[in-house]
Amino acid sequence: MTFFVFVEVLSILIYCGHCGEDDERPIAVLTLQPNWKQIFIGETVTMRCDIQGGGDSDWQYEWHNNTKSVYSNKKPEYRISPVYTANSGSYTCQGVKGIKRSETSDAVQLTVSALPSATLSVSPQGPLYSGDTVTLQCDIPDYTDWTYYWYRNNQPFSSTHGKTITISLPDQDGQYQCAGTRTDRPQKSQLSRALSIQFIALPTASMSISPQGLLYSRETVTLQCVIPGYTDWMYYWYRNNQQFSSQTSETITISLPDQAGQYQCQGKRTRRPQWSNLSSSLPIIVTALPETTLSVEPNPVFPGETVTLTCSVGSDSSWSYKCSAHDLNYQPSTTLTSDKENIFTGDSVTLSCTVESPGWTFYWYRHRPDSTPVTTTSGYSYTLSWVSVSDGGQYWCRAGRGDPVYYTLYSDSVQINITEKPVAFLTLQPNWTQIFIRETVTMRCDIQGGGDSDWNYRWYKNSQLFSPFNTKTEYRISPVYMSNSGLYTCEGVKGNKISKTSDAVQLTVSGKPKAVLSISPQWLNPGDSVTLSCEVDKTSTGWRFSWYRTVPYRAGLPSLSDKSYSLQPLSDNVTSEDSYTLIPAGPTPTGGYVCRAGRGDPVYDTLYSEPQFLWSGDLQPSVSLRISPNTTQQFKSKSLSLSCEEKGNSTGWRLMRNTERGVESVCVSNWESITGSTCTISYTFTRDSGVYWCEYGSGEYSNAVNITVPAGDVILESPVHPVTEGDSVTLRCKYWTTSSNIKADFYKDGVLIKNGTTGEMTIPAVSKSDEGFYKCKYPDKGESPESWMTVRVVSPGSSTSVLEGVVVGLVVAGVLLVIILVLLCRFKNSKGTPRPREPTRTPNRTKDLPRVRLLMLGGAHIYDTINPSDNNVNGTV
Repeated sequence: MTFFVFVEVLSILIYCGHCGEDDERPIAVLTLQPNWKQIFIGETVTMRCDIQGGGDSDWQYEWHNNTKSVYSNKKPEYRISPVYTANSGSYTCQGVKGIKRSETSDAVQLTVSALPSATLSVSPQGPLYSGDTVTLQCDIPDYTDWTYYWYRNNQPFSSTHGKTITISLPDQDGQYQCAGTRTDRPQKSQLSRALSIQFIALPTASMSISPQGLLYSRETVTLQCVIPGYTDWMYYWYRNNQQFSSQTSETITISLPDQAGQYQCQGKRTRRPQWSNLSSSLPIIVTALPETTLSVEPNPVFPGETVTLTCSVGSDSSWSYKCSAHDLNYQPSTTLTSDKENIFTGDSVTLSCTVESPGWTFYWYRHRPDSTPVTTTSGYSYTLSWVSVSDGGQYWCRAGRGDPVYYTLYSDSVQINITEKPVAFLTLQPNWTQIFIRETVTMRCDIQGGGDSDWNYRWYKNSQLFSPFNTKTEYRISPVYMSNSGLYTCEGVKGNKISKTSDAVQLTVSGKPKAVLSISPQWLNPGDSVTLSCEVDKTSTGWRFSWYRTVPYRAGLPSLSDKSYSLQPLSDNVTSEDSYTLIPAGPTPTGGYVCRAGRGDPVYDTLYSEPQFLWSGDLQPSVSLRISPNTTQQFKSKSLSLSCEEKGNSTGWRLMRNTERGVESVCVSNWESITGSTCTISYTFTRDSGVYWCEYGSGEYSNAVNITVPAGDVILESPVHPVTEGDSVTLRCKYWTTSSNIKADFYKDGVLIKNGTTGEMTIPAVSKSDEGFYKCKYPDKGESPESWMTVRVVSPGSSTSVLEGVVVGLVVAGVLLVIILVLLCRFKNSKGTPRPREPTRTPNRTKDLPRVRLLMLGGAHIYDTINPSDNNVNGTV
């Protein structure tokens, strides 16, 4: 204890020593930012404590609210965000540095006010009813420049921001709230308390009738309209959904039978609710006057008995009765009737024998009334079922009772005529095995053996009656849809006679067909004929076929649905046959062809077929397609240039191709670019394999070139065009990473014809026997696809043509001689191994091959006659 006292005294002495060094303490100054007189809940307040005369560093700041410490920090600022009313109070601050303390600052009062409160009111007051229009108003005190926000069931409700909104019941009932915002302080109000908008269903009118029970003709009926809850109603009356009376009283009186019908009532008042709901419909039905019935007990009556006569009138007992009697003395008679007189075999007929009094047994006769009865019945009717022709004839009846039997007179005869039942025969017109959607179908029902007049017809689909009474023998469906498919039958009805039901006819309705066009061959020599074949559905018949050639899209011409091509009819373009033969005069241009079929009257047309293309490799006089490198097989990942060249006035070209993806325009992707009339595919893929050609706005087509980009690394360089018999042709085998020739094996039609000594094979003078498929194989590297080489046989011409050929040959020989001499001189002057001359090659051709092989085998199926000098594989086509 002594030690602690010593330490305390020592501390005091040290403090006093310091006090002697500086007698005046620094002053703390507290400021409030922002220095607003009124702070609202949610705002931010910063208090700053500046120590005057004590330097700016190493101070620890203590903050007090109502003398209670609330915060301590080395920073001179104390920030409260957001503020609440609990933060209100008298704030001071003080600086502490070691054992030194500044003077406590003067107090600064912080007063935090609540945000203005929004208050929601509704008009009209009181109960709200279905159909009412309600106005809601949002009031916020102290300020006027509010923008109002509305909420229904805790969700934003209205896009308008006015002080009032209008809602309709019952659709917009619910919990409503509002709030306000403004640009100045305070920037928002508190959300109003929720106001529940609920509605009360309108009172419902009900009706009562007097008198109760059955209503009869010539009676007067009083109707009363009752609406619960209110008394000051005006009443409106309706009969058969039309306003009935100008009276607005609670009751009305009507007369029967003229004013029978369906009645309703409804109320209206000047105060809310202004309308009631309409009452349920009350049917006022007139019942026919009841008939009187006289009964005799006992019955039959014999002499000496007591008889009780009873007269009854329905179920009502409030009648007065009057009886009268007549003396009668006669033998009762019977009346025979038949529900049918002329019937068909297999039907039934009921005979009815009536007599005035009950208790009789009935006797039935056929052919003669005095013969033995056919049958005896206790009832007054006799039914013959499943009758045959032999059941026909004259019938009589009589009745008897008592013992001994007392008989009535015989009835008059009734003739029953029974004939064989006629047969309905259903035919479908047109009688096609397959009907397509939106065609017209007529069904005809002929009654065989029943005459042609006075028949009504019943039509059934899948055994369900859909047309019960039709006086016409034909039933027409136009247009027909797939939902009309089914098994159809018919039968005839004449009075109470019904024919046999027809055999069922199947109607099958398919979706709109699309014609399918095929071309054979797709590649041909100049002058060859080509056959277009158009097929719709193998099971459908009755078609006529229309034939078209494609041209670039032009407004005003028939066009395909995607507007990729317009269509020009071929000459005599409508045929009854499904094939069309083109016999071209001269070279056949590349072109697309389309067909469609139609049948019926009016004509029902199929969809156009997809375009199919007739390809020719012949260079056209005015337009042509040339490629570089000049070979039908191209390495993948290399560039390929295709040039559309024209010599006339053709305008507007586009480069097209037909690949395994279909027909499409080239030079539209990121891998392709156009310079002038040349399209460059900068990076080839296997998917670029296909047939390429140029199209011009004038409708002209260039020659076609089949290009193959194999997946492997070995290709066979061969001519793009056919070669002429006698030409020299060189085939080269190339590996994609080797620039010089390689050692490769060569095959024709799958048979090895040359072992791998070099990378090329030369045929000095080709003949027709050299025509076929060629490929090469590079050991350990793979093999190329096959390419077809066509050898064109030159037919002899006239003497003038021979003379012209001789002259041209001499000129060419002279030119070649000069070239050889120049090359010989250069050869002698050059060093190293001379470069071998590029040999000629022939184009590949596939005739009458399926498209799959055409696109996948890589053969260049092109037809053209070219000069030997055009066979340089490094040139352009």
